[in-house]
Amino acid sequence: MLNPPGLAPNTGIPEALAARMTMDEQYDWHRSYLKRHAVSRRSILRGSTAAAMVAGLSSFGALAYAEGAPLAVAGRHTGFGPDASSQLRFSAQLSRNPGRAKVFLEHGPTPALGARVEGQVRNLLTQIPRTDGGVLAAEQFYVHAPVDGLPGRIPHFYRWRTSDGFVSEVASAAPAMPSSRAALLPFRFTMMGDQGIDDMPTRPSGLRSGAYRNKYGDGDAPGARNAEAIQRQIVACNPDFHILAGDITYADPSHGGGPDWFVPSGTSKNPKIDAYNPFVWDSYFQAIEGSAARVPWMFATGNHDMEAVYGTHGYGGLTARLDMPENGPAGCPSVYSFRYGNVAVLSLDANEACYQYQANLGYSGGAQKNWLERTLAGYRADPAVDFIVCFFHECAYATGVGGASDGGVRGTFAELFDRYGVDLALQGHNHCFERTDPIRGGRATRVAGDNSIVYPETDGTVYYVVGGGGAAHGEFDFGESYRGHVLPDTAVARSGVWDADGKQQFEAVQWSRVRYSRYSFIRVDVRPGVFSSEMDVIAVDEFGREFDKVTFRRLVRR
Repeated sequence: MLNPPGLAPNTGIPEALAARMTMDEQYDWHRSYLKRHAVSRRSILRGSTAAAMVAGLSSFGALAYAEGAPLAVAGRHTGFGPDASSQLRFSAQLSRNPGRAKVFLEHGPTPALGARVEGQVRNLLTQIPRTDGGVLAAEQFYVHAPVDGLPGRIPHFYRWRTSDGFVSEVASAAPAMPSSRAALLPFRFTMMGDQGIDDMPTRPSGLRSGAYRNKYGDGDAPGARNAEAIQRQIVACNPDFHILAGDITYADPSHGGGPDWFVPSGTSKNPKIDAYNPFVWDSYFQAIEGSAARVPWMFATGNHDMEAVYGTHGYGGLTARLDMPENGPAGCPSVYSFRYGNVAVLSLDANEACYQYQANLGYSGGAQKNWLERTLAGYRADPAVDFIVCFFHECAYATGVGGASDGGVRGTFAELFDRYGVDLALQGHNHCFERTDPIRGGRATRVAGDNSIVYPETDGTVYYVVGGGGAAHGEFDFGESYRGHVLPDTAVARSGVWDADGKQQFEAVQWSRVRYSRYSFIRVDVRPGVFSSEMDVIAVDEFGREFDKVTFRRLVRR
Protein backbone atom coordinates (compact mmCIF):
# COMPACT_ATOMS: atom_id res chain seq x y z
CA MET A 1 0.00 0.00 0.00
CA LEU A 2 1.65 3.21 -1.17
CA ASN A 3 -0.55 5.63 0.71
CA PRO A 4 -2.24 4.20 3.83
CA PRO A 5 -5.31 6.21 4.93
CA GLY A 6 -4.65 9.05 7.33
CA LEU A 7 -0.95 9.47 6.60
CA ALA A 8 -1.27 12.13 3.90
CA PRO A 9 -4.01 14.66 3.15
CA ASN A 10 -7.26 13.25 1.79
CA THR A 11 -8.02 15.12 -1.40
CA GLY A 12 -11.24 13.52 -2.57
CA ILE A 13 -9.83 10.46 -4.33
CA PRO A 14 -11.67 7.24 -3.41
CA GLU A 15 -9.69 5.65 -0.63
CA ALA A 16 -9.13 2.31 -2.37
CA LEU A 17 -7.64 4.09 -5.36
CA ALA A 18 -5.54 6.55 -3.37
CA ALA A 19 -3.97 3.73 -1.38
CA ARG A 20 -2.36 2.38 -4.57
CA MET A 21 -1.35 5.71 -6.14
CA THR A 22 1.86 7.67 -6.05
CA MET A 23 1.54 11.38 -5.39
CA ASP A 24 1.99 12.14 -9.09
CA GLU A 25 -0.72 9.61 -10.01
CA GLN A 26 -3.07 11.25 -7.53
CA TYR A 27 -2.39 14.62 -9.11
CA ASP A 28 -3.18 13.17 -12.56
CA TRP A 29 -6.46 11.80 -11.17
CA HIS A 30 -7.40 15.31 -10.07
CA ARG A 31 -6.62 16.73 -13.50
CA SER A 32 -8.84 14.08 -15.09
CA TYR A 33 -11.65 14.74 -12.61
CA LEU A 34 -11.57 18.46 -13.33
CA LYS A 35 -11.87 17.87 -17.05
CA ARG A 36 -15.23 16.28 -16.28
CA HIS A 37 -16.24 18.93 -13.72
CA ALA A 38 -14.92 22.15 -15.17
CA VAL A 39 -15.01 25.39 -13.16
CA SER A 40 -14.44 28.56 -15.17
CA ARG A 41 -11.92 31.06 -13.88
CA ARG A 42 -14.56 33.76 -14.21
CA SER A 43 -16.87 31.88 -11.88
CA ILE A 44 -14.13 31.51 -9.29
CA LEU A 45 -13.38 35.20 -9.24
CA ARG A 46 -17.02 36.25 -9.14
CA GLY A 47 -18.15 33.73 -6.55
CA SER A 48 -20.70 31.72 -8.51
CA THR A 49 -22.37 28.65 -7.03
CA ALA A 50 -19.35 26.53 -7.92
CA ALA A 51 -17.07 28.88 -6.03
CA ALA A 52 -19.39 30.19 -3.36
CA MET A 53 -17.11 28.91 -0.65
CA VAL A 54 -14.29 31.18 -1.77
CA ALA A 55 -15.18 34.10 0.44
CA GLY A 56 -12.16 35.18 2.41
CA LEU A 57 -9.00 34.81 4.40
CA SER A 58 -9.20 34.67 8.17
CA SER A 59 -6.59 37.45 8.30
CA PHE A 60 -8.62 39.86 6.21
CA GLY A 61 -12.22 39.02 7.08
CA ALA A 62 -15.02 39.55 4.61
CA LEU A 63 -12.95 41.81 2.35
CA ALA A 64 -10.77 39.00 1.10
CA TYR A 65 -11.07 38.09 -2.58
CA ALA A 66 -13.89 40.61 -3.07
CA GLU A 67 -13.37 42.43 -6.34
CA GLY A 68 -12.93 46.15 -5.77
CA ALA A 69 -12.03 45.79 -2.08
CA PRO A 70 -8.74 47.32 -0.89
CA LEU A 71 -5.76 45.08 -1.59
CA ALA A 72 -4.08 44.15 1.69
CA VAL A 73 -0.98 42.17 2.66
CA ALA A 74 -0.70 39.88 5.72
CA GLY A 75 0.83 36.61 6.83
CA ARG A 76 4.35 37.92 6.33
CA HIS A 77 7.20 35.42 6.54
CA THR A 78 10.91 35.54 5.78
CA GLY A 79 13.61 33.02 4.92
CA PHE A 80 17.19 32.76 3.74
CA GLY A 81 18.25 32.60 0.12
CA PRO A 82 20.87 30.12 -1.19
CA ASP A 83 23.62 32.40 0.16
CA ALA A 84 22.12 32.90 3.59
CA SER A 85 24.71 35.47 4.68
CA SER A 86 23.75 37.93 1.93
CA GLN A 87 20.22 36.98 0.81
CA LEU A 88 16.76 37.21 2.35
CA ARG A 89 13.47 36.10 0.85
CA PHE A 90 10.36 38.06 1.85
CA SER A 91 6.89 36.56 1.35
CA ALA A 92 3.32 37.36 2.30
CA GLN A 93 -0.29 36.67 1.36
CA LEU A 94 -2.60 38.98 -0.56
CA SER A 95 -6.23 39.54 0.39
CA ARG A 96 -7.48 39.17 -3.18
CA ASN A 97 -6.48 38.95 -6.81
CA PRO A 98 -4.34 42.07 -7.30
CA GLY A 99 -5.49 42.46 -10.89
CA ARG A 100 -3.67 45.47 -12.27
CA ALA A 101 -2.52 46.64 -8.85
CA LYS A 102 1.14 46.17 -8.04
CA VAL A 103 2.75 45.09 -4.80
CA PHE A 104 6.13 46.44 -3.71
CA LEU A 105 8.65 45.59 -1.04
CA GLU A 106 10.26 48.74 0.29
CA HIS A 107 13.48 47.99 2.15
CA GLY A 108 16.74 49.39 3.42
CA PRO A 109 19.43 49.30 6.16
CA THR A 110 17.41 51.65 8.42
CA PRO A 111 13.69 52.18 9.08
CA ALA A 112 13.88 55.01 6.53
CA LEU A 113 14.14 52.22 3.89
CA GLY A 114 15.08 53.82 0.55
CA ALA A 115 14.97 50.93 -1.94
CA ARG A 116 12.01 49.31 -3.64
CA VAL A 117 11.45 46.08 -5.59
CA GLU A 118 8.25 44.91 -7.22
CA GLY A 119 6.96 41.68 -5.74
CA GLN A 120 6.27 38.55 -7.77
CA VAL A 121 2.65 37.44 -7.36
CA ARG A 122 1.98 33.70 -7.41
CA ASN A 123 -1.59 32.57 -7.98
CA LEU A 124 -2.52 29.26 -6.37
CA LEU A 125 -5.71 27.68 -7.66
CA THR A 126 -7.15 24.77 -5.67
CA GLN A 127 -9.97 22.64 -7.10
CA ILE A 128 -11.07 19.52 -5.26
CA PRO A 129 -14.17 17.26 -5.32
CA ARG A 130 -17.17 18.05 -3.13
CA THR A 131 -19.79 15.78 -1.64
CA ASP A 132 -22.49 17.08 -3.97
CA GLY A 133 -20.49 16.01 -7.03
CA GLY A 134 -19.21 19.52 -7.70
CA VAL A 135 -15.87 21.17 -7.09
CA LEU A 136 -14.61 23.36 -4.29
CA ALA A 137 -12.66 26.10 -6.09
CA ALA A 138 -10.36 28.29 -4.02
CA GLU A 139 -7.96 30.90 -5.30
CA GLN A 140 -5.15 32.33 -3.19
CA PHE A 141 -2.44 34.87 -4.00
CA TYR A 142 1.04 35.12 -2.55
CA VAL A 143 3.70 37.74 -3.11
CA HIS A 144 7.46 37.17 -2.96
CA ALA A 145 10.46 39.49 -3.17
CA PRO A 146 14.14 38.49 -3.07
CA VAL A 147 16.75 40.88 -1.69
CA ASP A 148 20.43 40.10 -2.31
CA GLY A 149 23.75 41.73 -1.55
CA LEU A 150 23.13 42.27 2.16
CA PRO A 151 25.80 42.43 4.87
CA GLY A 152 25.70 39.37 7.13
CA ARG A 153 23.75 39.39 10.41
CA ILE A 154 22.84 43.08 10.15
CA PRO A 155 19.07 43.76 10.40
CA HIS A 156 17.43 44.80 7.16
CA PHE A 157 14.18 46.78 7.38
CA TYR A 158 11.17 46.34 5.12
CA ARG A 159 7.48 46.93 4.58
CA TRP A 160 4.93 45.94 1.94
CA ARG A 161 3.09 48.58 -0.09
CA THR A 162 0.39 48.19 -2.75
CA SER A 163 -0.26 50.61 -5.57
CA ASP A 164 -3.81 51.20 -4.32
CA GLY A 165 -2.81 52.49 -0.90
CA PHE A 166 -2.07 49.68 1.57
CA VAL A 167 1.12 50.06 3.64
CA SER A 168 2.24 47.51 6.23
CA GLU A 169 4.19 48.30 9.37
CA VAL A 170 7.99 48.34 9.16
CA ALA A 171 9.69 45.15 10.35
CA SER A 172 13.22 43.84 10.10
CA ALA A 173 14.98 40.54 9.52
CA ALA A 174 18.67 39.65 9.37
CA PRO A 175 20.61 37.41 7.00
CA ALA A 176 22.95 34.77 8.38
CA MET A 177 26.25 35.38 10.06
CA PRO A 178 29.17 35.04 7.61
CA SER A 179 31.32 31.92 7.95
CA SER A 180 34.64 33.79 8.23
CA ARG A 181 36.32 32.96 11.54
CA ALA A 182 37.00 36.65 12.12
CA ALA A 183 33.26 37.37 11.99
CA LEU A 184 32.02 34.56 14.24
CA LEU A 185 30.03 35.32 17.37
CA PRO A 186 27.68 33.19 19.51
CA PHE A 187 24.24 32.64 18.01
CA ARG A 188 21.04 30.70 18.61
CA PHE A 189 18.44 28.84 16.62
CA THR A 190 15.30 26.93 17.53
CA MET A 191 13.62 23.90 16.00
CA MET A 192 10.46 21.79 16.17
CA GLY A 193 8.06 19.96 13.87
CA ASP A 194 4.38 19.01 13.55
CA GLN A 195 2.89 22.41 14.33
CA GLY A 196 -0.64 22.91 12.96
CA ILE A 197 -3.03 25.69 14.02
CA ASP A 198 -5.02 26.47 17.18
CA ASP A 199 -7.82 28.46 15.48
CA MET A 200 -10.16 26.92 12.95
CA PRO A 201 -10.28 28.71 9.58
CA THR A 202 -13.28 30.87 8.76
CA ARG A 203 -13.71 29.35 5.30
CA PRO A 204 -15.44 27.59 3.76
CA SER A 205 -18.73 28.31 5.47
CA GLY A 206 -20.60 25.56 7.28
CA LEU A 207 -17.62 24.00 9.10
CA ARG A 208 -18.25 22.27 12.37
CA SER A 209 -16.93 23.97 15.48
CA GLY A 210 -13.27 23.11 15.99
CA ALA A 211 -12.72 21.93 12.44
CA TYR A 212 -9.08 21.79 11.30
CA ARG A 213 -7.59 23.15 14.50
CA ASN A 214 -5.19 20.95 16.45
CA LYS A 215 -6.87 18.16 18.39
CA TYR A 216 -6.09 17.55 22.05
CA GLY A 217 -3.81 14.87 23.42
CA ASP A 218 -4.36 12.96 26.63
CA GLY A 219 -4.24 15.33 29.57
CA ASP A 220 -4.67 18.53 27.56
CA ALA A 221 -6.99 21.07 29.13
CA PRO A 222 -10.10 22.00 27.13
CA GLY A 223 -9.28 25.01 25.00
CA ALA A 224 -5.53 24.37 25.18
CA ARG A 225 -3.52 26.32 22.60
CA ASN A 226 -0.44 24.17 22.34
CA ALA A 227 0.97 25.52 19.07
CA GLU A 228 0.61 29.06 20.40
CA ALA A 229 2.31 28.11 23.67
CA ILE A 230 5.30 26.61 21.86
CA GLN A 231 5.57 29.61 19.55
CA ARG A 232 5.42 31.98 22.52
CA GLN A 233 8.40 30.20 24.04
CA ILE A 234 10.29 30.29 20.74
CA VAL A 235 9.74 34.05 20.48
CA ALA A 236 11.01 34.44 24.05
CA CYS A 237 14.23 32.67 23.05
CA ASN A 238 14.90 35.38 20.42
CA PRO A 239 16.52 32.97 17.92
CA ASP A 240 18.54 34.06 14.90
CA PHE A 241 16.55 31.56 12.79
CA HIS A 242 14.02 28.78 13.24
CA ILE A 243 13.67 25.45 11.45
CA LEU A 244 10.53 23.31 11.16
CA ALA A 245 10.87 19.61 10.33
CA GLY A 246 7.67 19.09 8.35
CA ASP A 247 3.93 18.62 8.90
CA ILE A 248 3.51 22.35 8.82
CA THR A 249 -0.22 23.14 8.89
CA TYR A 250 -2.27 19.92 8.62
CA ALA A 251 -4.62 21.36 6.02
CA ASP A 252 -6.80 18.31 6.51
CA PRO A 253 -7.90 16.75 9.82
CA SER A 254 -6.46 13.26 9.29
CA HIS A 255 -3.81 13.80 12.00
CA GLY A 256 -6.43 12.99 14.61
CA GLY A 257 -9.49 14.94 13.57
CA GLY A 258 -13.05 14.00 12.86
CA PRO A 259 -15.36 14.42 9.86
CA ASP A 260 -14.84 18.14 9.27
CA TRP A 261 -15.69 17.85 5.59
CA PHE A 262 -16.28 20.23 2.71
CA VAL A 263 -19.99 19.84 2.16
CA PRO A 264 -22.67 22.40 1.40
CA SER A 265 -24.63 21.55 4.55
CA GLY A 266 -21.67 21.05 6.86
CA THR A 267 -22.46 17.36 7.39
CA SER A 268 -21.81 14.25 5.33
CA LYS A 269 -23.06 10.68 5.21
CA ASN A 270 -19.86 9.65 3.44
CA PRO A 271 -17.05 8.98 5.95
CA LYS A 272 -14.45 8.79 3.17
CA ILE A 273 -15.04 12.22 1.65
CA ASP A 274 -12.22 14.67 1.05
CA ALA A 275 -11.13 16.88 3.92
CA TYR A 276 -8.35 19.04 2.46
CA ASN A 277 -8.89 22.74 3.15
CA PRO A 278 -6.45 25.25 1.56
CA PHE A 279 -7.73 28.03 3.84
CA VAL A 280 -5.94 26.39 6.78
CA TRP A 281 -2.79 27.93 5.33
CA ASP A 282 -4.30 31.40 5.78
CA SER A 283 -4.78 30.77 9.49
CA TYR A 284 -1.28 29.33 9.73
CA PHE A 285 0.53 32.30 8.21
CA GLN A 286 -1.44 34.61 10.46
CA ALA A 287 -0.46 32.52 13.51
CA ILE A 288 3.29 32.50 12.82
CA GLU A 289 3.57 36.08 11.53
CA GLY A 290 4.63 37.48 14.90
CA SER A 291 7.83 35.46 14.64
CA ALA A 292 8.26 34.63 10.94
CA ALA A 293 7.97 38.27 9.80
CA ARG A 294 11.19 38.99 11.72
CA VAL A 295 13.03 35.68 12.06
CA PRO A 296 13.84 33.50 9.02
CA TRP A 297 11.77 30.30 9.17
CA MET A 298 13.17 27.36 7.18
CA PHE A 299 10.92 24.42 6.34
CA ALA A 300 11.28 20.74 5.48
CA THR A 301 8.37 18.66 4.15
CA GLY A 302 6.43 15.97 6.02
CA ASN A 303 3.81 13.45 4.98
CA HIS A 304 0.97 15.92 5.62
CA ASP A 305 2.66 18.42 3.30
CA MET A 306 2.22 16.18 0.24
CA GLU A 307 -0.92 17.81 -1.16
CA ALA A 308 -1.96 15.84 -4.23
CA VAL A 309 -4.17 18.62 -5.61
CA TYR A 310 -0.94 20.32 -6.73
CA GLY A 311 1.86 19.10 -9.00
CA THR A 312 5.58 18.65 -8.39
CA HIS A 313 5.05 15.51 -6.27
CA GLY A 314 2.39 17.30 -4.23
CA TYR A 315 4.65 20.23 -3.36
CA GLY A 316 3.26 22.76 -5.88
CA GLY A 317 1.27 24.49 -3.16
CA LEU A 318 4.35 24.88 -0.99
CA THR A 319 6.36 26.47 -3.78
CA ALA A 320 3.58 29.03 -4.29
CA ARG A 321 3.39 29.84 -0.59
CA LEU A 322 7.03 29.57 0.52
CA ASP A 323 10.46 30.56 -0.79
CA MET A 324 13.02 27.84 -0.11
CA PRO A 325 16.66 28.10 -1.24
CA GLU A 326 17.01 26.70 -4.75
CA ASN A 327 20.39 25.04 -4.33
CA GLY A 328 19.29 21.42 -3.98
CA PRO A 329 18.70 18.77 -6.65
CA ALA A 330 16.32 19.68 -9.46
CA GLY A 331 12.71 18.69 -8.78
CA CYS A 332 13.18 18.49 -4.99
CA PRO A 333 11.98 21.90 -3.74
CA SER A 334 12.38 21.15 -0.02
CA VAL A 335 15.93 19.80 -0.34
CA TYR A 336 18.47 22.57 0.19
CA SER A 337 21.28 23.78 2.42
CA PHE A 338 22.51 26.99 4.01
CA ARG A 339 25.29 28.07 6.35
CA TYR A 340 25.01 30.18 9.46
CA GLY A 341 28.44 30.99 10.82
CA ASN A 342 30.24 27.74 11.58
CA VAL A 343 27.10 25.58 11.20
CA ALA A 344 25.92 23.98 7.96
CA VAL A 345 22.20 23.15 7.85
CA LEU A 346 20.64 20.71 5.36
CA SER A 347 16.91 20.25 4.77
CA LEU A 348 16.10 16.77 3.47
CA ASP A 349 12.90 15.26 2.07
CA ALA A 350 12.36 12.07 4.04
CA ASN A 351 9.11 11.48 2.15
CA GLU A 352 11.28 10.27 -0.73
CA ALA A 353 12.92 7.61 1.44
CA CYS A 354 9.97 6.63 3.65
CA TYR A 355 8.70 3.02 3.85
CA GLN A 356 5.75 3.71 6.16
CA TYR A 357 3.88 5.20 3.20
CA GLN A 358 5.44 5.26 -0.22
CA ALA A 359 3.50 7.76 -2.31
CA ASN A 360 6.69 9.74 -3.02
CA LEU A 361 9.22 6.93 -2.55
CA GLY A 362 12.20 7.35 -4.89
CA TYR A 363 10.71 10.23 -6.89
CA SER A 364 14.10 11.93 -7.44
CA GLY A 365 15.68 8.83 -8.98
CA GLY A 366 18.63 9.03 -6.59
CA ALA A 367 19.27 12.74 -7.12
CA GLN A 368 18.60 13.64 -3.47
CA LYS A 369 21.00 11.02 -2.10
CA ASN A 370 23.72 11.99 -4.58
CA TRP A 371 23.27 15.65 -3.68
CA LEU A 372 23.37 14.81 0.02
CA GLU A 373 26.68 12.96 -0.33
CA ARG A 374 28.28 15.76 -2.36
CA THR A 375 27.02 18.44 -0.02
CA LEU A 376 28.08 16.66 3.17
CA ALA A 377 31.51 15.98 1.70
CA GLY A 378 31.92 19.64 0.79
CA TYR A 379 30.89 20.92 4.20
CA ARG A 380 33.01 18.41 6.12
CA ALA A 381 36.07 19.40 4.06
CA ASP A 382 35.49 23.10 4.73
CA PRO A 383 37.55 24.32 7.74
CA ALA A 384 35.03 27.15 8.28
CA VAL A 385 32.32 24.60 9.12
CA ASP A 386 32.43 22.96 12.55
CA PHE A 387 28.95 21.48 12.94
CA ILE A 388 26.62 19.86 10.40
CA VAL A 389 22.89 19.73 11.19
CA CYS A 390 20.38 17.81 9.05
CA PHE A 391 16.64 18.17 9.55
CA PHE A 392 13.86 16.09 8.04
CA HIS A 393 10.47 14.65 8.96
CA GLU A 394 10.16 10.85 9.19
CA CYS A 395 12.58 9.27 11.63
CA ALA A 396 15.67 7.16 11.20
CA TYR A 397 15.76 6.45 14.95
CA ALA A 398 12.69 6.84 17.17
CA THR A 399 10.38 4.77 19.39
CA GLY A 400 7.15 6.80 19.53
CA VAL A 401 3.87 4.93 19.09
CA GLY A 402 2.64 4.92 15.48
CA GLY A 403 5.67 6.44 13.81
CA ALA A 404 8.78 4.98 15.46
CA SER A 405 11.74 4.38 13.10
CA ASP A 406 11.60 4.12 9.33
CA GLY A 407 13.94 1.65 7.66
CA GLY A 408 13.92 3.54 4.37
CA VAL A 409 14.96 6.81 5.99
CA ARG A 410 17.59 5.04 8.08
CA GLY A 411 18.98 3.17 5.08
CA THR A 412 19.14 6.28 2.90
CA PHE A 413 20.60 8.79 5.36
CA ALA A 414 22.33 7.13 8.33
CA GLU A 415 25.39 5.70 6.57
CA LEU A 416 26.13 9.08 4.99
CA PHE A 417 25.69 10.76 8.36
CA ASP A 418 28.27 8.33 9.79
CA ARG A 419 30.71 8.82 6.92
CA TYR A 420 30.68 12.61 6.98
CA GLY A 421 30.28 13.18 10.69
CA VAL A 422 26.83 14.76 10.93
CA ASP A 423 26.48 16.14 14.45
CA LEU A 424 22.71 16.55 14.79
CA ALA A 425 19.90 14.76 12.98
CA LEU A 426 16.66 16.61 13.78
CA GLN A 427 13.40 14.76 13.07
CA GLY A 428 9.65 15.22 13.53
CA HIS A 429 6.73 12.88 12.70
CA ASN A 430 6.36 11.32 16.17
CA HIS A 431 4.44 13.92 18.22
CA CYS A 432 6.79 13.87 21.17
CA PHE A 433 10.41 14.49 22.16
CA GLU A 434 13.09 11.82 22.04
CA ARG A 435 16.87 11.92 22.09
CA THR A 436 19.23 9.08 21.34
CA ASP A 437 22.68 8.38 22.62
CA PRO A 438 25.31 9.06 19.93
CA ILE A 439 24.96 6.43 17.21
CA ARG A 440 27.39 5.04 14.67
CA GLY A 441 26.83 1.97 12.53
CA GLY A 442 23.35 1.55 13.98
CA ARG A 443 24.58 1.19 17.55
CA ALA A 444 24.96 3.55 20.47
CA THR A 445 28.65 4.26 21.11
CA ARG A 446 28.20 5.46 24.69
CA VAL A 447 25.62 6.57 27.23
CA ALA A 448 24.95 10.32 27.04
CA GLY A 449 22.72 11.37 29.90
CA ASP A 450 21.41 14.81 30.74
CA ASN A 451 24.16 17.47 30.80
CA SER A 452 26.57 15.21 28.89
CA ILE A 453 29.31 16.41 26.57
CA VAL A 454 29.34 14.61 23.22
CA TYR A 455 32.35 14.59 20.89
CA PRO A 456 30.71 13.80 17.53
CA GLU A 457 33.98 13.15 15.72
CA THR A 458 34.51 10.02 17.81
CA ASP A 459 31.08 9.42 19.37
CA GLY A 460 28.81 9.69 16.31
CA THR A 461 25.49 11.36 15.45
CA VAL A 462 22.78 12.16 17.99
CA TYR A 463 19.21 11.86 16.65
CA TYR A 464 16.45 14.05 18.05
CA VAL A 465 12.71 13.72 17.56
CA VAL A 466 11.07 17.11 18.14
CA GLY A 467 7.53 16.55 16.91
CA GLY A 468 5.69 18.24 19.77
CA GLY A 469 5.17 21.58 18.02
CA GLY A 470 1.41 21.73 18.61
CA ALA A 471 -0.41 18.82 16.96
CA ALA A 472 -1.93 16.40 19.50
CA HIS A 473 0.95 14.89 21.48
CA GLY A 474 1.92 11.23 21.19
CA GLU A 475 3.07 8.57 23.61
CA PHE A 476 5.64 5.85 24.25
CA ASP A 477 4.98 2.17 24.87
CA PHE A 478 7.90 1.91 27.27
CA GLY A 479 7.53 5.02 29.38
CA GLU A 480 9.00 8.48 29.57
CA SER A 481 12.44 9.34 30.92
CA TYR A 482 13.67 12.91 31.28
CA ARG A 483 15.19 15.34 33.81
CA GLY A 484 13.43 14.89 37.12
CA HIS A 485 11.74 11.72 35.90
CA VAL A 486 14.58 9.38 34.91
CA LEU A 487 13.72 5.71 34.73
CA PRO A 488 16.24 3.39 36.42
CA ASP A 489 16.85 1.70 33.07
CA THR A 490 16.09 3.85 30.02
CA ALA A 491 16.77 1.07 27.51
CA VAL A 492 13.71 0.21 25.42
CA ALA A 493 13.59 -3.51 24.84
CA ARG A 494 11.45 -3.53 21.69
CA SER A 495 10.37 -0.89 19.19
CA GLY A 496 9.04 -0.69 15.65
CA VAL A 497 10.85 -0.01 12.39
CA TRP A 498 9.01 0.27 9.08
CA ASP A 499 10.25 -2.12 6.38
CA ALA A 500 10.14 -2.02 2.56
CA ASP A 501 6.90 -4.04 2.50
CA GLY A 502 5.14 -1.23 4.41
CA LYS A 503 4.87 -3.33 7.55
CA GLN A 504 6.39 -2.66 10.93
CA GLN A 505 9.09 -5.02 12.09
CA PHE A 506 10.51 -4.95 15.61
CA GLU A 507 14.01 -4.50 16.94
CA ALA A 508 15.83 -4.43 20.24
CA VAL A 509 16.66 -0.82 21.17
CA GLN A 510 19.32 0.45 23.56
CA TRP A 511 19.89 3.91 22.06
CA SER A 512 16.77 5.74 23.33
CA ARG A 513 18.03 7.99 26.13
CA VAL A 514 15.38 10.70 26.73
CA ARG A 515 11.63 10.43 26.08
CA TYR A 516 9.05 13.14 26.80
CA SER A 517 5.55 12.83 25.39
CA ARG A 518 4.20 16.38 25.56
CA TYR A 519 4.76 19.62 23.63
CA SER A 520 8.31 20.89 23.27
CA PHE A 521 11.01 22.38 21.05
CA ILE A 522 14.78 22.67 21.15
CA ARG A 523 16.99 25.72 21.62
CA VAL A 524 20.46 25.44 20.15
CA ASP A 525 23.14 27.82 21.45
CA VAL A 526 26.30 27.82 19.34
CA ARG A 527 29.61 29.16 20.64
CA PRO A 528 32.22 29.32 17.88
CA GLY A 529 35.76 29.13 19.25
CA VAL A 530 39.38 29.48 18.29
CA PHE A 531 40.55 26.04 19.42
CA SER A 532 37.21 24.27 19.89
CA SER A 533 33.57 25.11 19.23
CA GLU A 534 30.56 24.11 21.29
CA MET A 535 26.86 23.74 20.70
CA ASP A 536 24.34 23.33 23.54
CA VAL A 537 21.09 21.58 22.56
CA ILE A 538 18.43 22.23 25.20
CA ALA A 539 14.93 20.73 25.25
CA VAL A 540 12.21 23.11 26.43
CA ASP A 541 8.54 22.40 27.11
CA GLU A 542 5.52 24.61 26.38
CA PHE A 543 5.90 26.36 29.76
CA GLY A 544 9.55 27.26 29.19
CA ARG A 545 10.93 24.54 31.46
CA GLU A 546 14.17 22.88 30.36
CA PHE A 547 14.24 19.10 30.67
CA ASP A 548 17.35 17.93 28.78
CA LYS A 549 20.70 19.36 27.71
CA VAL A 550 23.65 18.03 25.71
CA THR A 551 26.80 19.96 24.77
CA PHE A 552 28.45 19.07 21.45
CA ARG A 553 32.16 19.89 21.19
CA ARG A 554 34.45 19.85 18.15
CA LEU A 555 38.07 20.85 17.68
CA VAL A 556 38.52 23.67 15.17
CA ARG A 557 40.37 22.56 12.04
CA ARG A 558 42.92 24.84 10.41
